[in-house]
Amino acid sequence: MQAILRLDLAGQPRGWLTLQETISAYARGDVIYGIGDPLPPVYGGIQRLTGHRSTLVVQPIIATEGKIYDAFVPPLCNRTLFKRDDHRCLYCGNQTSRHQLTRDHVLPASRGGTNKWENVVAACKRCNWQKDNKTPEEAGMPLLAVPFRPNPFEWHFLAKDRVLADQMEYLSKRFKADRDWAH
Repeated sequence: MQAILRLDLAGQPRGWLTLQETISAYARGDVIYGIGDPLPPVYGGIQRLTGHRSTLVVQPIIATEGKIYDAFVPPLCNRTLFKRDDHRCLYCGNQTSRHQLTRDHVLPASRGGTNKWENVVAACKRCNWQKDNKTPEEAGMPLLAVPFRPNPFEWHFLAKDRVLADQMEYLSKRFKADRDWAH
């Protein structure tokens, strides 16, 4: 089943919910508003006295009760990193499968480079081996794109394999720039 995008009251994405978690949020009264075309109804049990079957209509994006947090630091993992870089080696430009890519530190970790979005790129195994413990300039391997930290809207898109049209429309309005992977 499709995941539901959860927002805080300010409209900032805060995570993805399963259908069961979404139904629980509706049942607790935590859902403040929904966005998007309703998904197919979820059917519940039949009321013994009336014989009526309960149904719940869920929207693909919901805002729930709770705190509003100012800062969101997108967690860095290879899955979202490779998706950010369009499964493309940022040294040779070849697009490949996730299993053929590695995480490369632009400034190598052994030389003080950090494991942050702004210092890591997707690299094929050949280019990562060839670059070795050098900077791109020292290795004569210029980067094809500048690494960047995705904002919360971009990260929530990158974190999911299937994003519904309404969810994509909501998230993409806040992307920093036009991205190839956002189409």
